Amino acid sequence: MQPLMRMRDETWPVSISAQVDIETWELESPFIIARGRQDDIVLTLVTLQSEGITGRGESCPVLHYGETPESVCKQIRAALLLLEQGMHWADLHDEMPAGAARNAVDCAVWDLVAKTSGKRVYEILGLQAPKTVETVYTLSVDTPENMAAAARNAGQYSKLKLKLGGGAIDCDRVRAIREAVPEKTLIADVNEYWTRGMLAEFLPVMAEVGLNMLEQPLKAGDDSDMDGIDRLVPVGADESCHVTGDLLKIRDYYDVVNIKLDKTGGLTEALRLKSKAEEFGLQTMTGCMLGTSLAMAPAHLIAQNCAYVDIDAPLLIGKDRPGGLHYNGGQVSASSPELWG
Repeated sequence: MQPLMRMRDETWPVSISAQVDIETWELESPFIIARGRQDDIVLTLVTLQSEGITGRGESCPVLHYGETPESVCKQIRAALLLLEQGMHWADLHDEMPAGAARNAVDCAVWDLVAKTSGKRVYEILGLQAPKTVETVYTLSVDTPENMAAAARNAGQYSKLKLKLGGGAIDCDRVRAIREAVPEKTLIADVNEYWTRGMLAEFLPVMAEVGLNMLEQPLKAGDDSDMDGIDRLVPVGADESCHVTGDLLKIRDYYDVVNIKLDKTGGLTEALRLKSKAEEFGLQTMTGCMLGTSLAMAPAHLIAQNCAYVDIDAPLLIGKDRPGGLHYNGGQVSASSPELWG
């Protein structure tokens, strides 16, 4: 698929005016992973306007990837200036590095082009109308007892994602959760906090409890350390795979690729990555950073036919933008054109 070529076939908005804003959203409860705790999130919001039509895109700067809201906004403003001067996004996209800045601009451009053309984004891309998908619900890392209780309390969700990353106690965590919810589908995310030795030791336990997928057990860049280890459960690449070019380095060590728009730098590269991953015979997953439904809406397009879906961020925030995606337990419906695309 060549998304930018399809974009060129549509009416390009004229006289674009643009702005970027920084927003802070408080979380309903703390979100805790191996790298730390978050009580709120800072998002960047790009708004494009042309002849009374508005397109929007949202991203979440990630400090782990060297991003701050200020650095992301600086990149965004440089791109917006070129759009305001009449440059076509298809000529600018690949000159901008992947990451949160390009994501916000890319998604805002797709929204504006769709509304200008009177089409939905999926129609422009030649895709089928998106169907409802089922997302996992994420449990923050905690004691085995507290995570088991959280799993029981998440009764409306049939699929759970467990945040791990604390050594041998991770085995206690997954065993306690499996005992608490024997019927649920479980995946787990280590966020780079295991070593090769821990992986080899813990994988039999992950298989024993029926874990469906283990995400990013080793540090990004240490992927070859998995060479020779029997992957008793499918292993997914998250931090190790941002864009299509990363696949050649990691495809022999993973079974699944987690596609996040804040890593790929937007919908355009996410579509390319998904297509190439499938060509290589890898399963795909749609993931997310924390964000509102405005960020989840383009991810929902990527989530179609993925083996795993993780777009539960608005549930973790506890609030959402007007007209947000409809969440019914883990079932997530496609966005309205008023929200995005």
